[in-house]
Amino acid sequence: MESAYGNWALAVGISGLFLWFIFGVFKPKTRADWKNYGMFAAFVVALFTEMYGFPLTLYLLSSWIGSKFPQLNGTHASGHLWEILLGNTGDPHWSALHITSNLFIFGGILLIADAWKVLYLASQKNTLALTGPYRFIRHPQYTGFILIIIGFLLQWPTLITLVMAPILIIRYIRLANLEEAHMLRVFNMTYQRYKQSTPAFIPSMKQCTSSIHKTFYRGGEHL
Repeated sequence: MESAYGNWALAVGISGLFLWFIFGVFKPKTRADWKNYGMFAAFVVALFTEMYGFPLTLYLLSSWIGSKFPQLNGTHASGHLWEILLGNTGDPHWSALHITSNLFIFGGILLIADAWKVLYLASQKNTLALTGPYRFIRHPQYTGFILIIIGFLLQWPTLITLVMAPILIIRYIRLANLEEAHMLRVFNMTYQRYKQSTPAFIPSMKQCTSSIHKTFYRGGEHL
């Protein structure tokens, strides 16, 4: 029987590597940043502990509904619970759900990294971050973390991470509101106008379409 559980060295190693990488692109500085990073780290550790250490969720579900889903047989592949519950029998790593989850995870990482560069330059000049992903959403870094969390839940849901995910997302929203209150005090009407024209977490289709149109139009002029 194929099994990758009980491999604590792998669980610790992958958790550490992923968190080191996220640390590099997020670069926490403030107390709130570190707390945010710490809560995200707890989510990641809980996830990889079940992925390679002890499959608590799989153990509980197999004892509860194992008779209905014989695929919950303790193999590593059976940890892709959505695939099992949906009745998919192929290799879960090549399923549409798994590919989508990877797009969410890597997209979130790229968004966090891109947003940090813009935010760092803006902070050096004591101005608002209005370029890059900040053209489309006001909180791209928090959106990036939310995308990563959703991606992991699509790929490998566990009881612990399913509980932690909404707590983390609610915290990101609350932090965003607190940051906006501070930005309004500092930049006043400038930030108010930015807030009115730019969505918080999900970009508007109109803005995205307009940006793509301008990019192609300028490219056409250049040619």
